[in-house]
Amino acid sequence: MTLDDKLPLGDRVTAGVDWLTRHGAAYFDAISSTLEWLIRGVTDGLLWFPPLLLIGLFAVLTHWLQRRWGLTLFCVLALLLIRNLGYWQETLETLALVLFATLLCVAIGVPLGILAAHRPRFYTLLRPLLDLMQTVPTFVYLIPTLTLFGLGVVPGLISTVVFAVAAPIRLTCLGILGVPHELLDAGRAFGCSRRQLLTRIELPHAMPSIAAGITQCIMLSLSMVVIAALVGADGLGRPVVNALNTADVGLGFEAGLAIVLLAILLDRVCKPPAPRVREVGA
Repeated sequence: MTLDDKLPLGDRVTAGVDWLTRHGAAYFDAISSTLEWLIRGVTDGLLWFPPLLLIGLFAVLTHWLQRRWGLTLFCVLALLLIRNLGYWQETLETLALVLFATLLCVAIGVPLGILAAHRPRFYTLLRPLLDLMQTVPTFVYLIPTLTLFGLGVVPGLISTVVFAVAAPIRLTCLGILGVPHELLDAGRAFGCSRRQLLTRIELPHAMPSIAAGITQCIMLSLSMVVIAALVGADGLGRPVVNALNTADVGLGFEAGLAIVLLAILLDRVCKPPAPRVREVGA
């Protein structure tokens, strides 16, 4: 095949991005400024607290959510180690980025998952797009987001959302589809409307699957920390990139350890607590 026979896919995509850049620059600048202001505000709010006080608040929140003293102790020790290594500010910047990415993914993914579960044709059309979002290398869609939103935390946030939003969509759809037909029939027999079936039967039954999607979304967002740092995002990804550029093994290990500790904490804290099994005769 000669070059004359090549389909102009790349040229069409480039022309589309150029058209968006010319006609939607003000719109994308407004989105970028708003998101950056929100993320900076959350980060500055977290940094306003003294580190030891914030560690204590995180420990109280962890114990309140999970009721496990071992996890609470691990939370305190992990955060103290991160502070001792000198990555406290970077950790809070990463935490703010992950929280915003997760909130956007949940706000987009859960409604789309519900719609996909109730509209099989819509899910048939949506599934190839989800496969594309999860399999295309991240750097491919990092290029247009960088072109549209410029350097900073926003292109990293948008790329993270594109990469991670498929998880809550798929698992929400899976949870809704897994609701037993007997429960739905019983709800209809008692006169439940569609909204009541969704809020009183489908969503409560699908909540473990939805929670798993949110947890997976958090982990996927954390995996994008280093890539987001390549386009100017602050956080733990920046020292990793600096270590890569200078071949500093120690710096890379410390920053990577901080990412691992933050990932373990978020994974353990955000998981629904396991139900306690009562002993027979208790």
